[in-house]
Amino acid sequence: MIELLQFDFMRRALIAALLVGLVAPAIGTFMVQRRLALLGDGIGHVALTGVALGFLTGTAPVLTAVLVSVLGAVAIELVRARGRTSGDVALALLFYGGIAGGVLLISLAPGGSNATLTSYLFGSISSVPVEDVWVIGLLATAVLGVLVVFGRELYVLCQDEEVARASGLPVRFLSLLIAVTAALTVVIAMRVVGLLLVSALMVVPVATSQQLTRGFTSTMLLSMLFGMISTVGGLTSSFYVEVPPGAVIVIVALTGFVLALGLGRFIRRSRPQESTP
Repeated sequence: MIELLQFDFMRRALIAALLVGLVAPAIGTFMVQRRLALLGDGIGHVALTGVALGFLTGTAPVLTAVLVSVLGAVAIELVRARGRTSGDVALALLFYGGIAGGVLLISLAPGGSNATLTSYLFGSISSVPVEDVWVIGLLATAVLGVLVVFGRELYVLCQDEEVARASGLPVRFLSLLIAVTAALTVVIAMRVVGLLLVSALMVVPVATSQQLTRGFTSTMLLSMLFGMISTVGGLTSSFYVEVPPGAVIVIVALTGFVLALGLGRFIRRSRPQESTP
């Protein structure tokens, strides 16, 4: 591990990995609780259009991805809430439109090709520049700040939307807040695990924690720990094995889920059964 820190690109990669491992499962806990586990995938495809727009306009792809992802997240939430289109159909529209927009715009960019999008589709954490690390840090701070300020209200919304509405909470605003925060998280994670795998890092650590805990807060905190272990462990393993880090990070996360599944069953069986009168 010490020799990893001798390389500048690995130090930047480790910082980015820790931030992603911390933030992705945090917002993912709310998404899983509200049954929006695939929202990250939909926004990830829209972010591809944002990346391509950055190359077309000659601006930073990460920043244009933020803009387009946020607009896409707002659009999907409005369609889901106001229109007659169901949530899964609306997500499908994001999938297809995002991919088509990305391929079209990158083909129009000077010197652009589909290969240009590869590092964003599958992640390229070892080539993250200093500027992207700062952007990731700022976005991660914004996401965690939203969760700290609105965490209680978001929890009520995710538990029961009708109860949240009856309690006088701004349900529409909070729903949009979850979607926008998820969009920022997708952009944060795209250079680490790639847009095609970003949703896994938002969902798998949460599913892993659910095997071991019951409370909402404990599930979130444990999922954040599992997320950081997955990103750092996957990045370290990929350095020595020389394989793409994004795929290894997801494999490590899935391995943790399998282990937690077995451990959770063992713990539940080991608990003394309450006697019935």
